Amino acid sequence: MTRLTVLSLLAIALAMPALGESYKNTYPDSCNVLWGAVKAALNMQENYNVKNIDYAHMSADYQPKHQVHFDITGTLTQRDNHVYLTPKADGCEMHVVSNYSGWGHNDEGDFKKRVDDTLAKIKEGKLTPPDTIVVPAASPAPAQPAESSAPAN
Repeated sequence: MTRLTVLSLLAIALAMPALGESYKNTYPDSCNVLWGAVKAALNMQENYNVKNIDYAHMSADYQPKHQVHFDITGTLTQRDNHVYLTPKADGCEMHVVSNYSGWGHNDEGDFKKRVDDTLAKIKEGKLTPPDTIVVPAASPAPAQPAESSAPAN
């Protein structure tokens, strides 16, 4: 019986990272205007690591920088959050799929607040939306030690 309980808990713990909550917020603005605010928020490098960006579909995968999670085995893991925009008759809907919210942070709420703040600055003319989002380059492969031409003793 104990073995079954442990296996059940392990299965749940391993499945939980795949479960992210989806949040929807509708804005009266066009998706082009809202996409500018999303790009500006994601360019806040102190807050986000952008993993993937699809300009044509107005979507991005990103990680909040504070995001640190240990799985059941004690391994450090980081999971991507997702944002995408959907045009609506009365504006644009922003979908945020976030894997984290709770005691120490609220990823979806923090992201929405940053988008709202940048959208207000864009509308006031205090901020020009960026054309692109900063995506860190892949880490270079570690340098290989130079081979010595002298024979080993």
